[in-house]
Amino acid sequence: MSDTDLVHLTVDRAIATVTLDSPHNRNALSRQLVAELTEHLQAAAQNPDVRAVVLTHTGTTFCAGADLSEASTGPMTGTARGLLTVLRLIVEVPRPVIARIDGNVRAGGVGLVGACDIAVAGPRSTFAITEARIGLAAAVISVTVLPRLDARSAARYFLTGATFDAAEAQRIGLVSVATDDLDSAVASLTVDLLKASPQGLVESKRLANRDVREAIERYGEEMVELSARLFASEEAHEGMTAFLERRPPRWSA
Repeated sequence: MSDTDLVHLTVDRAIATVTLDSPHNRNALSRQLVAELTEHLQAAAQNPDVRAVVLTHTGTTFCAGADLSEASTGPMTGTARGLLTVLRLIVEVPRPVIARIDGNVRAGGVGLVGACDIAVAGPRSTFAITEARIGLAAAVISVTVLPRLDARSAARYFLTGATFDAAEAQRIGLVSVATDDLDSAVASLTVDLLKASPQGLVESKRLANRDVREAIERYGEEMVELSARLFASEEAHEGMTAFLERRPPRWSA
């Protein structure tokens, strides 16, 4: 482990904990963070002693989505494809993955939550799919988010970018459990998971994730191309610049 690492992996009693640790930019999906997250998820998947994975975070934000400071420096095709790779990995890793959320989740971070098998949100958690507000669309993350949500709620939150709390996230299907006692809820789930056989967990995960896996295979590359095209557009440039300058974009009413 290095002081410059943005993601950490620990293993304790068959549970791997992968921690996003880049609070200076609200755990944004920078190239470095996505690469390290991919590496640690692969390591957890290959460890025969690991039976389940908990994905969590430091700071007040689980994940803020794309690193917009990087988006202004060049094409985003590689970044979008890297995000698709990590979403696919979470879905396909032969271990159940629990999202432990105790803070804000925005944009691409919602995609991480959608990819996890079980998501537990504490009382400080808030969610927003904000891409439309800055000239983008929730393209890549749609493959893991849309299969989780009811259609009306998906349209509402994809279009408005409005913020919603943990209880609403549970109601619409984005999270599994909204709780005031986050650690107890996660601990209870891991105890239950460890009662299942490794083979039972693998095959049950495949069944539960059928719709998400099909969405990734059917739409993933198309969404990578859409994301890259939108990031390169004039409207997105204005939206991202406005965000970084902390001002409304020119179209904001």
